[in-house]
Amino acid sequence: MRYAFIRNYSGLWPIRWLCDLLEVHPSGYYAWRQQPKSRRQRADDRLTGLIKQFWLESGGVYGYRKIHEDLREYGERCSHNRVYRLMRLTGLKAQVGYRKPRHRGGAAHIVVPNRLQRRFATMAPDDAWVTDITHIRTHEGWLYLAVVVDLFSRKVVGWSMQSRITKELVLNALLMAV
Repeated sequence: MRYAFIRNYSGLWPIRWLCDLLEVHPSGYYAWRQQPKSRRQRADDRLTGLIKQFWLESGGVYGYRKIHEDLREYGERCSHNRVYRLMRLTGLKAQVGYRKPRHRGGAAHIVVPNRLQRRFATMAPDDAWVTDITHIRTHEGWLYLAVVVDLFSRKVVGWSMQSRITKELVLNALLMAV
C-alpha cells in the first residue's frame, strides 16, 4: 500500500493514519484540499495585500488604526477589527516608541562661574550670548541641536545639528555665531 505523507511538528505522518485517527475518509481529505478558496478568504487575501502595501509605504511604522484610515481613504470598506486580525496573522506590527537618548553619568567637567546671575536683560547687542542643547526625535533616530542666542535681540546667531553630542557640535554653533 502506498502512503502519502503530511508534515507535522514532530515529523511525517501517513495521511491514511491521520484520516483513521480523525475518522475521515481519505477521499474527503483530498476533496477538501482541492476545494477552492471561499469568497471571504479571497477578499482577505486581497485586503492583506493592500495592508502590506500601506504598511510598507509607511516605513513599517503604521499600526492597524492608521492602516484602516488609509484603506478607508483608498475606498475599501472594512472594520478596524478585520485589519487588526489580518495584520496579526501576517505578523505586521506598528513601530511603537523610540529609544530615548541616554545621558551618561561621570565626572563633572569644568564648571564655569555664573556671570549673568540670572540677569537676562542686556543693553547692547553681542553683550551676552546663551546656549542650549536639545534633542529632536526623527524617523532615522535622534538628532542633537546646539543653539547660540543673543540676549539683546533674542535671535539665534549660531546653531549646529549632529547625531551625537560631541564638542564639535558646540564648537560649530559658536563658530557660526562668531
